[in-house]
Amino acid sequence: MSDFDKAPVLTERRERELLFFCSNNNLSVTNLELLNTAFTHSSFANEYKQGSINDNERLEFLGDSVLSVVVSEYLYENYEGDEGDFSKIRSFAVSEDSLAEVALHLNLDKYLLIGKGEELTGGRHKKAILADCMEAVFAAVFLDQGFNVVKPFILKHLIPRIENSHRDYKSLLQEFVQKRWKSVPVYQLVKTEGPEHNQIFWYTVTVHSQNFGPESGHSKKEAEQNAARLACTSLGIKE
Repeated sequence: MSDFDKAPVLTERRERELLFFCSNNNLSVTNLELLNTAFTHSSFANEYKQGSINDNERLEFLGDSVLSVVVSEYLYENYEGDEGDFSKIRSFAVSEDSLAEVALHLNLDKYLLIGKGEELTGGRHKKAILADCMEAVFAAVFLDQGFNVVKPFILKHLIPRIENSHRDYKSLLQEFVQKRWKSVPVYQLVKTEGPEHNQIFWYTVTVHSQNFGPESGHSKKEAEQNAARLACTSLGIKE
């Protein structure tokens, strides 16, 4: 590990936490200091009392590039389309919302090192911080284990999002409903949960007097897409 990635002191407790993270996610990271740096937000580094340490911004920069290569290669090998199509799908799959969802699924928020001020303002669940940390973790795995290990780790969590971005269930449902019943699906917000910086929206969709849902999402658009997907599946609608 280079001086550019100097991590906070790795206590026995912190080492156990990081090993638990790796075990839960079927990872084998040997350089735990590097992984610890990936979890270190700039607010923590700025408040650190035991000497100068680095945050995860350099790793985030590298992880963004690794992520882009992995997703781009997957799209090239598995989908038809042109540069514009691929860019649109990739943009959705690697978006802040998408990466924050993956981060929460992997419980990255529990391992984040953030400053007291950031903690008090809900920083542990801010999408930008979670997404940046996710990219930093990808970079740590890449540096420690190589491309052939980080690639399946990334794809395991992003392929479902790539597939969802490739299928526009709202458009698919609307075309079907207009053709069959000369009407349009009606989406309704049922409830909103969570703090403002990490809200979850629940939507239903009504199709010809049939209600489907509610389905959830971290954005209204995502929740509507999930409700539309449920309706499409229930009605046997296929592309």
